[in-house]
Amino acid sequence: MLKYHKKKWIAMILAGGQGSRLLSLTRRLAKPAVPFGGKYRIIDFTLSNCVNSGIDTVGVLTQYQPLLLNEYIGNGQPWDLDRVHGGVFVLPPYQQSTGSDWYTGTANAIYQNLHFIQRYDPDYVLILSGDHIYKMDYSKMLHFHRQKKADCTIAALEVPRHEASRFGILASDEDGRITSFEEKPAQPKSNMASMGIYIFSTPTLIRYLEEDAENEASAKDFGKNVIPAMLASGARLYAYPFEGYWKDVGTIDSLWEANMDLLDPSKPLDLGDPQWKIYARNAVRPPQYIGRDAVVQNSIVTEGAEIYGVVDFSVLFASVVVEPGATVRDSIIMPGTVIRSGAVVDYAIIAEGCEIGEGARVGSRPEDTPDKSQWGVTVIAEGVTVAPGAVVPAKAVVDDDWSIGPPHTLDASTSAKEVGEVVRA
Repeated sequence: MLKYHKKKWIAMILAGGQGSRLLSLTRRLAKPAVPFGGKYRIIDFTLSNCVNSGIDTVGVLTQYQPLLLNEYIGNGQPWDLDRVHGGVFVLPPYQQSTGSDWYTGTANAIYQNLHFIQRYDPDYVLILSGDHIYKMDYSKMLHFHRQKKADCTIAALEVPRHEASRFGILASDEDGRITSFEEKPAQPKSNMASMGIYIFSTPTLIRYLEEDAENEASAKDFGKNVIPAMLASGARLYAYPFEGYWKDVGTIDSLWEANMDLLDPSKPLDLGDPQWKIYARNAVRPPQYIGRDAVVQNSIVTEGAEIYGVVDFSVLFASVVVEPGATVRDSIIMPGTVIRSGAVVDYAIIAEGCEIGEGARVGSRPEDTPDKSQWGVTVIAEGVTVAPGAVVPAKAVVDDDWSIGPPHTLDASTSAKEVGEVVRA
């Protein structure tokens, strides 16, 4: 029988979510695989945090649209996770002798992979989400967990009160011990939010997951079921206070904001920190080319991009082309997209492999939108062509393979289906 080296701790990354609030950006890929910051994908941050924290064994639990994510992770070499003893492992749902089940919740996903955890016999298990942007030394959290003799430690931080209903909200006493926990409450009692980062002592984790699996009424979720059950039984749960930049990029607005934060020197998210590198898998491309008449201000322009027009306060990924006379402002342009001459892109996220035709307009500036309720970030899905002269307004989401062109001007309420019916290519 194959013997595995015992580990002090291992990490399990939950990366199977559909990311439905990211709309068209996740129609063909899992949320953790969404491009970010010019040269990264969202999961790069969690994987890099693991390696930088001294964790050499990581399970990545996938489910929704896993192909690109699986391909991207590969053998883990970019993150130094191609190890003989340990490394990174992609863990999708699979056929078992007792049957086959999709992961039905965060707790169920870990429960179905207890055999993976047990073969390394770790003292502690770190459970993470693969869709957050942050830098964190998990070893400090482990020290806190051991110091408190906790059964479970939850990383927590303060969030804006108006966003609190999106998170698990907790309260703790002066020693940090958690006294209450409520998952996504309609009326939050505080703004101290769970970051979805848990450290469990392994025997405790196994016990509560097995109990949860036997409970037919359970939604098999850590926040909804496992954590409240632990509190109810008197388990020692502690809140680990996190200070620093953290962003749940689960919505279009938050994804756009996190990318824009990279351009703001006042935001504490330094991707150039040599002491805490964020690693990524990147194809070798030539240097970016900035044309003689191009204007680039306060932007990220990645290798392989060609800029001949105007780019201002934007994030441009590899192989993006901005032709002469085109303007890109306050936008995120993902790999391989071409912005043709005379086109104007404002406050937009344009996915991979799109083409914005000559003279087209995508998005608008808030000052140009009288009714602010109709303003928001415009989203163009992967592979969409916006025809010359077309107008795609603020807040529109174009998420199918249609050629959008005059005389059709979309309004913000136009659904993807309606777009298809009107301007089908």
